[in-house]
Amino acid sequence: MAQRKCGAPAPTEELIEAAKEDTRAQLALIKAKGGAITTADVKAKAIIYVDTWFHVLRSGTGATQGNIPDSQLQQQLDVLNADFLDAGVQFVLKGTTRTTNNSYFTDSSELAMKKALRKGDYKTLNIYFQNLSGGTLGYCYFPVSNPTTNDVWYDGCSVLYTSVPGGTATNYNLGRTATHEIGHWLGLFHTFQGGCASNAATGGDSVPDTPAERTAASGCPTGRDTCTGTNFPGVDPIHNYMDYSYDSCMYEFTPGQATRIANFWNLYRA
Repeated sequence: MAQRKCGAPAPTEELIEAAKEDTRAQLALIKAKGGAITTADVKAKAIIYVDTWFHVLRSGTGATQGNIPDSQLQQQLDVLNADFLDAGVQFVLKGTTRTTNNSYFTDSSELAMKKALRKGDYKTLNIYFQNLSGGTLGYCYFPVSNPTTNDVWYDGCSVLYTSVPGGTATNYNLGRTATHEIGHWLGLFHTFQGGCASNAATGGDSVPDTPAERTAASGCPTGRDTCTGTNFPGVDPIHNYMDYSYDSCMYEFTPGQATRIANFWNLYRA
Protein backbone atom coordinates (compact mmCIF):
# COMPACT_ATOMS: atom_id res chain seq x y z
CA MET A 1 0.00 0.00 0.00
CA ALA A 2 2.05 2.94 -1.32
CA GLN A 3 -0.01 5.90 -0.12
CA ARG A 4 -2.77 6.44 2.38
CA LYS A 5 -6.18 6.38 0.72
CA CYS A 6 -9.09 7.98 2.53
CA GLY A 7 -12.57 7.32 1.21
CA ALA A 8 -14.35 10.11 3.09
CA PRO A 9 -16.76 12.11 0.91
CA ALA A 10 -15.91 15.71 0.04
CA PRO A 11 -17.18 18.25 2.57
CA THR A 12 -20.43 19.93 1.61
CA GLU A 13 -20.60 23.59 0.61
CA GLU A 14 -22.45 24.20 3.88
CA LEU A 15 -19.56 22.74 5.88
CA ILE A 16 -16.99 24.66 3.85
CA GLU A 17 -18.83 27.92 4.55
CA ALA A 18 -19.07 27.01 8.25
CA ALA A 19 -15.30 26.38 8.24
CA LYS A 20 -14.67 29.79 6.70
CA GLU A 21 -16.85 31.44 9.33
CA ASP A 22 -14.96 29.56 12.03
CA THR A 23 -11.67 30.73 10.47
CA ARG A 24 -12.83 34.34 10.72
CA ALA A 25 -13.78 33.79 14.36
CA GLN A 26 -10.41 32.22 15.14
CA LEU A 27 -8.54 35.08 13.46
CA ALA A 28 -10.58 37.60 15.46
CA LEU A 29 -9.73 35.71 18.66
CA ILE A 30 -6.04 35.66 17.76
CA LYS A 31 -6.11 39.40 17.14
CA ALA A 32 -7.97 40.09 20.38
CA LYS A 33 -5.60 38.02 22.54
CA GLY A 34 -2.53 39.32 20.72
CA GLY A 35 -1.17 35.89 19.92
CA ALA A 36 -1.88 32.45 18.55
CA ILE A 37 -4.35 30.00 20.04
CA THR A 38 -2.30 27.60 22.17
CA THR A 39 -2.59 24.12 23.61
CA ALA A 40 -3.10 25.78 26.99
CA ASP A 41 -6.13 27.63 25.60
CA VAL A 42 -7.55 24.31 24.40
CA LYS A 43 -6.91 22.57 27.73
CA ALA A 44 -8.66 25.39 29.58
CA LYS A 45 -11.93 24.25 27.99
CA ALA A 46 -14.04 21.30 29.09
CA ILE A 47 -13.07 17.94 27.61
CA ILE A 48 -15.45 16.48 25.03
CA TYR A 49 -16.31 12.90 25.98
CA VAL A 50 -17.55 10.84 23.04
CA ASP A 51 -19.57 7.67 23.63
CA THR A 52 -18.07 5.12 21.25
CA TRP A 53 -19.06 1.71 19.91
CA PHE A 54 -16.70 -0.71 18.15
CA HIS A 55 -18.28 -3.02 15.58
CA VAL A 56 -16.06 -5.92 14.47
CA LEU A 57 -17.23 -7.32 11.14
CA ARG A 58 -15.77 -10.66 10.15
CA SER A 59 -16.11 -13.50 7.66
CA GLY A 60 -15.18 -16.09 10.27
CA THR A 61 -13.64 -16.38 13.72
CA GLY A 62 -9.98 -16.26 12.68
CA ALA A 63 -7.78 -13.16 12.98
CA THR A 64 -7.24 -13.10 9.19
CA GLN A 65 -11.03 -13.14 8.76
CA GLY A 66 -11.43 -9.83 10.55
CA ASN A 67 -11.91 -11.11 14.09
CA ILE A 68 -9.74 -8.49 15.82
CA PRO A 69 -8.88 -9.58 19.39
CA ASP A 70 -9.95 -7.45 22.33
CA SER A 71 -6.30 -6.64 23.10
CA GLN A 72 -5.85 -4.86 19.76
CA LEU A 73 -9.16 -3.05 20.14
CA GLN A 74 -7.96 -1.75 23.50
CA GLN A 75 -4.74 -0.60 21.87
CA GLN A 76 -6.78 1.22 19.22
CA LEU A 77 -8.81 2.97 21.90
CA ASP A 78 -5.61 3.93 23.73
CA VAL A 79 -4.15 5.39 20.52
CA LEU A 80 -7.28 7.46 19.92
CA ASN A 81 -7.30 8.86 23.42
CA ALA A 82 -3.59 9.68 23.27
CA ASP A 83 -3.85 11.29 19.82
CA PHE A 84 -6.88 13.43 20.73
CA LEU A 85 -5.81 14.34 24.27
CA ASP A 86 -4.31 17.73 23.38
CA ALA A 87 -7.31 18.38 21.12
CA GLY A 88 -9.60 18.11 24.13
CA VAL A 89 -11.44 14.94 23.09
CA GLN A 90 -11.64 11.55 24.79
CA PHE A 91 -13.48 8.43 23.69
CA VAL A 92 -15.48 6.29 26.12
CA LEU A 93 -16.03 2.76 24.84
CA LYS A 94 -19.60 1.74 25.57
CA GLY A 95 -19.40 -1.69 23.99
CA THR A 96 -18.16 -3.96 21.21
CA THR A 97 -20.24 -6.02 18.80
CA ARG A 98 -18.97 -8.94 16.71
CA THR A 99 -20.87 -9.99 13.62
CA THR A 100 -20.05 -12.82 11.23
CA ASN A 101 -21.40 -11.71 7.87
CA ASN A 102 -19.25 -11.64 4.74
CA SER A 103 -21.38 -8.97 3.08
CA TYR A 104 -20.93 -6.68 6.07
CA PHE A 105 -17.24 -7.58 6.35
CA THR A 106 -16.56 -6.53 2.76
CA ASP A 107 -18.71 -3.38 3.07
CA SER A 108 -21.15 -4.64 0.45
CA SER A 109 -24.31 -3.82 2.43
CA GLU A 110 -23.52 -0.57 4.21
CA LEU A 111 -27.01 0.66 5.03
CA ALA A 112 -28.34 -2.76 6.05
CA MET A 113 -25.30 -3.31 8.25
CA LYS A 114 -25.62 0.04 9.97
CA LYS A 115 -29.36 -0.35 10.51
CA ALA A 116 -28.63 -3.65 12.20
CA LEU A 117 -25.70 -2.51 14.32
CA ARG A 118 -25.66 1.26 14.89
CA LYS A 119 -25.96 2.43 18.50
CA GLY A 120 -26.77 5.77 20.09
CA ASP A 121 -27.62 9.17 18.66
CA TYR A 122 -25.85 11.66 16.37
CA LYS A 123 -23.15 12.43 18.94
CA THR A 124 -22.36 8.72 19.43
CA LEU A 125 -19.37 7.48 17.43
CA ASN A 126 -19.79 4.12 15.73
CA ILE A 127 -16.63 2.58 14.26
CA TYR A 128 -16.96 -0.36 11.88
CA PHE A 129 -13.82 -2.47 11.38
CA GLN A 130 -14.05 -4.03 7.92
CA ASN A 131 -12.15 -5.41 4.93
CA LEU A 132 -12.38 -2.35 2.67
CA SER A 133 -11.52 -2.69 -1.01
CA GLY A 134 -9.54 -0.68 -3.55
CA GLY A 135 -6.75 0.22 -1.15
CA THR A 136 -9.06 2.35 0.99
CA LEU A 137 -7.93 2.58 4.61
CA GLY A 138 -11.10 4.14 5.91
CA TYR A 139 -13.87 6.66 5.54
CA CYS A 140 -16.04 8.75 7.83
CA TYR A 141 -19.01 11.01 7.28
CA PHE A 142 -18.75 14.72 8.03
CA PRO A 143 -21.36 16.21 10.37
CA VAL A 144 -24.40 17.92 8.87
CA SER A 145 -26.95 20.28 10.35
CA ASN A 146 -30.46 18.92 10.87
CA PRO A 147 -29.50 15.34 9.96
CA THR A 148 -32.14 13.23 8.29
CA THR A 149 -32.92 9.69 9.42
CA ASN A 150 -30.60 8.37 6.69
CA ASP A 151 -27.85 10.79 7.72
CA VAL A 152 -27.98 9.28 11.19
CA TRP A 153 -28.00 5.71 9.88
CA TYR A 154 -24.97 6.27 7.63
CA ASP A 155 -23.06 8.34 10.19
CA GLY A 156 -19.89 6.83 11.59
CA CYS A 157 -16.49 5.54 10.51
CA SER A 158 -15.42 2.50 8.55
CA VAL A 159 -11.83 1.44 9.20
CA LEU A 160 -9.71 -1.23 7.52
CA TYR A 161 -9.37 -3.95 10.13
CA THR A 162 -5.66 -4.51 9.43
CA SER A 163 -4.88 -0.84 10.26
CA VAL A 164 -5.38 -1.24 14.01
CA PRO A 165 -2.24 -1.36 16.17
CA GLY A 166 -0.40 -4.58 15.44
CA GLY A 167 -2.30 -5.13 12.18
CA THR A 168 -0.76 -6.13 8.86
CA ALA A 169 -1.32 -2.95 6.80
CA THR A 170 2.29 -1.99 6.04
CA ASN A 171 3.11 1.58 7.17
CA TYR A 172 -0.48 2.02 8.34
CA ASN A 173 -0.77 -0.32 11.32
CA LEU A 174 -0.33 1.97 14.32
CA GLY A 175 -4.01 2.90 14.57
CA ARG A 176 -3.75 6.32 12.91
CA THR A 177 -6.32 5.51 10.22
CA ALA A 178 -9.03 5.68 12.90
CA THR A 179 -7.53 8.94 14.20
CA HIS A 180 -7.56 10.47 10.71
CA GLU A 181 -11.09 9.36 9.89
CA ILE A 182 -12.53 10.47 13.23
CA GLY A 183 -11.00 13.86 12.50
CA HIS A 184 -13.42 14.04 9.56
CA TRP A 185 -16.31 12.88 11.76
CA LEU A 186 -15.53 15.82 14.03
CA GLY A 187 -15.43 18.23 11.08
CA LEU A 188 -11.75 18.48 10.11
CA PHE A 189 -10.69 18.63 6.46
CA HIS A 190 -7.53 17.20 4.93
CA THR A 191 -4.57 19.53 5.41
CA PHE A 192 -4.32 19.79 1.61
CA GLN A 193 -8.07 20.36 1.11
CA GLY A 194 -7.80 23.91 -0.26
CA GLY A 195 -4.35 23.59 -1.75
CA CYS A 196 -2.39 26.84 -2.02
CA ALA A 197 -5.20 29.36 -1.70
CA SER A 198 -4.66 33.13 -1.49
CA ASN A 199 -3.08 33.11 1.97
CA ALA A 200 -2.19 30.91 4.92
CA ALA A 201 -5.51 31.57 6.68
CA THR A 202 -7.61 30.11 3.87
CA GLY A 203 -5.25 27.58 2.31
CA GLY A 204 -5.07 23.94 3.23
CA ASP A 205 -7.81 23.02 5.67
CA SER A 206 -8.97 26.58 6.39
CA VAL A 207 -7.49 26.44 9.91
CA PRO A 208 -5.23 29.44 10.59
CA ASP A 209 -2.34 27.58 12.25
CA THR A 210 -2.12 24.69 9.77
CA PRO A 211 0.28 25.59 6.93
CA ALA A 212 -1.20 25.35 3.45
CA GLU A 213 -0.24 22.30 1.42
CA ARG A 214 -0.69 21.82 -2.33
CA THR A 215 -1.04 18.03 -2.39
CA ALA A 216 -1.14 15.11 0.02
CA ALA A 217 2.11 13.90 1.51
CA SER A 218 3.27 10.29 1.26
CA GLY A 219 5.73 8.56 3.53
CA CYS A 220 7.44 11.08 5.82
CA PRO A 221 8.98 13.76 3.55
CA THR A 222 10.60 16.01 6.17
CA GLY A 223 11.03 19.59 4.97
CA ARG A 224 8.51 19.26 2.14
CA ASP A 225 7.14 22.69 1.18
CA THR A 226 4.57 22.77 -1.63
CA CYS A 227 3.10 26.24 -0.94
CA THR A 228 5.90 28.79 -1.07
CA GLY A 229 6.18 32.57 -0.81
CA THR A 230 5.51 35.17 1.85
CA ASN A 231 1.80 34.27 2.00
CA PHE A 232 2.63 30.71 3.06
CA PRO A 233 4.89 30.51 6.10
CA GLY A 234 5.91 27.10 7.35
CA VAL A 235 6.61 23.79 5.66
CA ASP A 236 3.94 21.23 4.83
CA PRO A 237 2.15 19.78 7.89
CA ILE A 238 3.29 16.22 7.20
CA HIS A 239 3.08 15.31 10.90
CA ASN A 240 -0.58 16.28 11.11
CA TYR A 241 -3.10 13.49 11.54
CA MET A 242 -5.16 14.95 8.67
CA ASP A 243 -2.42 14.51 6.05
CA TYR A 244 -1.64 11.25 4.19
CA SER A 245 1.73 10.46 5.80
CA TYR A 246 2.70 7.08 7.22
CA ASP A 247 1.30 6.32 10.68
CA SER A 248 4.80 6.60 12.17
CA CYS A 249 5.09 10.17 10.82
CA MET A 250 1.88 11.51 12.37
CA TYR A 251 1.75 13.03 15.83
CA GLU A 252 -0.31 16.20 16.02
CA PHE A 253 -3.47 18.21 15.75
CA THR A 254 -2.91 21.97 15.98
CA PRO A 255 -4.63 24.17 18.60
CA GLY A 256 -6.61 25.68 15.72
CA GLN A 257 -7.85 22.25 14.69
CA ALA A 258 -8.77 21.53 18.31
CA THR A 259 -10.73 24.79 18.39
CA ARG A 260 -12.48 23.80 15.13
CA ILE A 261 -13.39 20.43 16.65
CA ALA A 262 -14.90 22.06 19.76
CA ASN A 263 -16.82 24.65 17.75
CA PHE A 264 -18.17 22.10 15.26
CA TRP A 265 -19.04 19.66 18.08
CA ASN A 266 -21.25 22.33 19.62
CA LEU A 267 -22.65 23.34 16.24
CA TYR A 268 -23.43 19.90 14.80
CA ARG A 269 -23.26 17.06 17.33
CA ALA A 270 -23.73 18.21 20.91
